[in-house]
Amino acid sequence: MTTLLSVNNYYYPRGGAETVFLEHNHMFERLGWKVVPFAMRHERNLPSAWSEYFVDEIEFGASYSVAEKLVRIPRVIYSLQARQRLGRLLEAVAPDVCHAHNIYHHISPSILGLLKRRHIPVVLTLHDLKIACPAYQMLARDGVCERCRGGHIYNVVRHRCIKDSTALSAVVMAEAVVQRVLRTYTQCVDRFVVPSRFYAEKLAEWGFAPDRFRHVPNFVDVAGLSPNFAPGERYVYFGRLAREKGLHTLIRAAAASRSRLAIAGTGPELASLQELTRATHADVEFLGHLSGTALHAAVRNARAVVIPSEWYENAPMSVLEAYALGKPVIGARIGGIPELVRDGATGFLFESGDVESLAATLRSTEAASAERLSALGGEGRRWVATDFTAEAYSRRMLEVYEELGVHSKGPGDRRENPGLAAHGSGTPA
Repeated sequence: MTTLLSVNNYYYPRGGAETVFLEHNHMFERLGWKVVPFAMRHERNLPSAWSEYFVDEIEFGASYSVAEKLVRIPRVIYSLQARQRLGRLLEAVAPDVCHAHNIYHHISPSILGLLKRRHIPVVLTLHDLKIACPAYQMLARDGVCERCRGGHIYNVVRHRCIKDSTALSAVVMAEAVVQRVLRTYTQCVDRFVVPSRFYAEKLAEWGFAPDRFRHVPNFVDVAGLSPNFAPGERYVYFGRLAREKGLHTLIRAAAASRSRLAIAGTGPELASLQELTRATHADVEFLGHLSGTALHAAVRNARAVVIPSEWYENAPMSVLEAYALGKPVIGARIGGIPELVRDGATGFLFESGDVESLAATLRSTEAASAERLSALGGEGRRWVATDFTAEAYSRRMLEVYEELGVHSKGPGDRRENPGLAAHGSGTPA
C-alpha cells in the first residue's frame, strides 16, 4: 500500500485550501492509499488517529500573553517543535511521498528540510504566493505590489503588510529571510503544484525554476450539484468579505448600473460595505454566511456570479462551483481568473478595479436574453464536467507523483474510479 503524508496547518474545512487538502486525502484513500495527516491542533479539527503528533496551536492576531508570544514567535519563523513531532511520526510510518498545502507560520517550512534528509519526495501545492511574497498576496494598501521582487523583502515591514502591524510584519520578514538563507523552497521541494498557470508564470518571473511547476486545476463535484440555467434577477457574489476581493468596486458598479446584487459571506469589510451600500443607494442584499444547500440555492437563482477580485487571484473555486450550478461568471481580468472565464463563451471579463468597466458589463448582461445567458451557463457546466472533475484531478496528481518515482501499490492502483465523482468540492467526508 502506498503511503501519503499529507500536511496542512488546519485539519478542518476552514477555507478553500483546507477543502482541497481534505478532499485530496479522501480521494487517495478511495484509491487505496494510506493517508497520514500532519497538522496543527485545533478545537475544530476533524478526528484523526494521528492527532497526537500534531503541533500546538498558533493563531495570528490572537490575544496571547507576553510569555505566550515569546514562545510562539520562534515557531512562526522556524518551528523546532514541528520538526521534532514530524520526526516522531516518521518513526511510526514510512511515507512514500509528502504532499504539503498551507504550512506557513503554523507548522512552518522547517519540516521540509527534515523530509529532504529522509529522502522523502515533497510536493507543495501553492494556494497563494507565499514562497515569493512574505505577505502571501502581492498586495499592498495601494494595490497589487511586487516591491519584494529581487530580494527586497524589507518592504513587508516598510508597508506593514501583515495586519497593518510593524511587529507582525517583522516576524514574517524574519521567517522569509530564514527560508531564503536555508534555500528551503529551492532545495527541499521537488514539485510545486499550481491550480492556475498564472502562478507558475508569475513565480518564474521572480526566479523560480519553471520546470518544477505542474499545473493541476481544482475540481468540483458536478454530479452532486444540480444546475439551473434559467437566469434570475440579481447578481451574486459569494466568498470572504475582504479588501482584495474588490467588493467596494462591485457595489459602486451595481449602483451605477442599477443592478440588483446579493452578497453571501462574512469578513472584515462587512461594515464598510454596508455603509457604502447606504451611501450609494445600491440595491444590495447581504445574505450573511451561507453554505451547503442554502448557498447553492442562492447561486442557482442568480443571473450571474461576479468575481471582482483586485489581487492576483489563483483559481477561485467559486468560478467552478458557479459553472456546476449552471451560471455564467463575470470575472475580473487579473491573476488566474481569465483562465477560468472564457469571455463571451462561459461569461464575461472586465478590467479589475474599474467601476465603469464592471458597470458596463453588468448593463450588457442585464440586456442579454434569457437564451443567451442560459447558453453561457450551459457551456460552463459542460466545461467543468469535462476538465475539472475529481477523476481528472487524481489522474494529473498521480502523474506528478509518478515523476518522483511514487506509484500506487496494491488494489488501489486504478486511474479511473467512478466513486470519486461523489466527492468533489463539498464538505469533506
